Amino acid sequence: MPTNTPPHRSNRPRLCKALGVAALGLGLTFGATPAVADATFPSPEGNGSLSAIKFSADTVKELKKIERSSRHNVKVSTLRELGIPNATSERGQDLYVATVGTGENHIWVQARIHGNEPFGTDATLNLLKSLGRNGSKQYQALRDHYTFHFIPMYNPDGADDNIRHTTRDADNRRVDLNRDWATNGFTAKESSAWYQYWTEVDPMFALDIHHQGLKRQHDTNDPVSMSLGVSLAPGGPTLPGLSGGSYDTLTRQSMVHVYDALSKYGYTNVDRYQVGNNLEIDIKGGVVSAMMLGLNHNGLNPEGHSHPAVFLETSGNTSPGSIGQKARGKLIKQNEHAALALFTGLMDGTIAATDPERWEDIPHAPTAGYQTDYAGIVPK
Repeated sequence: MPTNTPPHRSNRPRLCKALGVAALGLGLTFGATPAVADATFPSPEGNGSLSAIKFSADTVKELKKIERSSRHNVKVSTLRELGIPNATSERGQDLYVATVGTGENHIWVQARIHGNEPFGTDATLNLLKSLGRNGSKQYQALRDHYTFHFIPMYNPDGADDNIRHTTRDADNRRVDLNRDWATNGFTAKESSAWYQYWTEVDPMFALDIHHQGLKRQHDTNDPVSMSLGVSLAPGGPTLPGLSGGSYDTLTRQSMVHVYDALSKYGYTNVDRYQVGNNLEIDIKGGVVSAMMLGLNHNGLNPEGHSHPAVFLETSGNTSPGSIGQKARGKLIKQNEHAALALFTGLMDGTIAATDPERWEDIPHAPTAGYQTDYAGIVPK
């Protein structure tokens, strides 16, 4: 693979300017809330074979293949090639990122921060492949407006071990990488490497793709195929105080827009992410939470760059009795649909025109409080 020069900081347009782009006439229909289709989602319950799961070697092979076949300049690099020091996993594996697009607005898309949550890897690779090859007006507009940074496998060691964590080489201690971007964190090599890369990219928005356990809608008991989330709860203790409340508004608008887009597919049943017991998540040590907070670790983010971020939670993981093979394709595809709706809605102004109060209309249990990593449970 070619060696690429590291990205440099720039005075990128503020988010409000980036979202003020006029509609581009992409032939996409956005209107009133669509009726929710009856879900025909195949049950994810079942013992799926791990032979269909991508491990680190499979992912590197696919990234190189996408780079070779790209028509629109996909670039695949390791963080070490980009000049990030000591940028490997705990086990010494390289950390890979792929970029595509030429726009001044940078979008960060990460998957597989938890090694046993596999389908974000497939979804990000498919999105990268489409952005690298598809010549339609929609995809060309996305490439012109954005530079995408795809991280299909944030945690290669955990992926190869089929566990949530990485394992520290020094003491064999397991570390949840999605709790390690904290003031007392950065205990794993992966965290320090990805954080430095983030400070050099300065994105305007981030998408984090996850899995959750098997879930049913609280009021109907129907199987849920995906939950939509913001790791600093909208309207909660933290998010309304960031960036004058703009992140609180935009994350809600983004998730409402994605909910509308997914509702037209008969195999999806989408709700809001909650942690159980009617609690919303509000964690400051999560990666995308730290991005919204503008964490300055080791003086690498002195200007306090921050931006909004959201996450997707696909139902099912690699635990026994969870992901069934019949559901695999649709579990992956719903992530692709969600991501494309998000990217396009941010670009053409549709998300900026969405009513943020409709966040409350996305199915969820009544909120009793907030599960935090800084003050326990905070009542509503």
